[in-house]
Amino acid sequence: SFCTLFFLLGFIDDLKVKIAPKFRLIIMVGFLFFLVIHNQIYIEKTGLEFLNNLLEIDIFSLFFICLCFLFIINGCNLIDGFNGLLSIHSLVIFIILLGINFTNGNNDLAYVLFFIILINLLFIKFNFPKAQMFLGDSGAYLLGILVAISVIKTSILNPTISPFFFAVLLFYLFFEVFFSFFRKIFITRKSPLLPDNKHLHMIFYKFLLTTGKTKFNSNYLVSAYINLSYFFLIIPGVFFMFNGLFCRYYFFTLFFIYIYFYKFFRKKIKNK
Repeated sequence: SFCTLFFLLGFIDDLKVKIAPKFRLIIMVGFLFFLVIHNQIYIEKTGLEFLNNLLEIDIFSLFFICLCFLFIINGCNLIDGFNGLLSIHSLVIFIILLGINFTNGNNDLAYVLFFIILINLLFIKFNFPKAQMFLGDSGAYLLGILVAISVIKTSILNPTISPFFFAVLLFYLFFEVFFSFFRKIFITRKSPLLPDNKHLHMIFYKFLLTTGKTKFNSNYLVSAYINLSYFFLIIPGVFFMFNGLFCRYYFFTLFFIYIYFYKFFRKKIKNK
């Protein structure tokens, strides 16, 4: 039900049927309210005591879960645009979730993740480094929904793992939306719902062009470098997934790493 509705919403946009950003957000929220209630999706713990207490209030819990879904779905849609960027990024997430569930005997979810990985690999074959097919909004929304549900289910089935580990796993998707939202409001002074070309992957793409790389090479190199960096950055989280204190502080450390490289590449572009 999650996958079907959001795939269709993205597919309508892929057919060039114009939907105003505000109206599309309202549709997403409406879908999520219905689906979360109907499927009884819930988050048991967050790693923060005050937030856990608030989650006991049904209406707050509903809004919080829907907000989590919105961050991941829109994060996937935001980073989609360069060959392999979203598909390889989600592949890394699915492989880690597969390893967690397989080693802990959650075979039903592990089998589902295994087949999602196979399908994703098949798509990557035709999308990276040279693109013969694209995800579009429908594919981005579909991957976003699959990532969000898989993470929530894995968190519930493996209560000994720190909730902040899953925050570390999703930090790039989350912070891309979070940073973009406040950047547009306070720096560029525009609606946070409107698209722009100032996201990290786009800034990095422009930086690669200044180094003499061709547009084609820069396109797939963005995916390769960002996903490789992401992979190495989350390795400490994987090793310390049961350590809530470490994962909490490391999660916020990743924000500063993101902002540092964002400013670094913007400065390099200006100097060029």
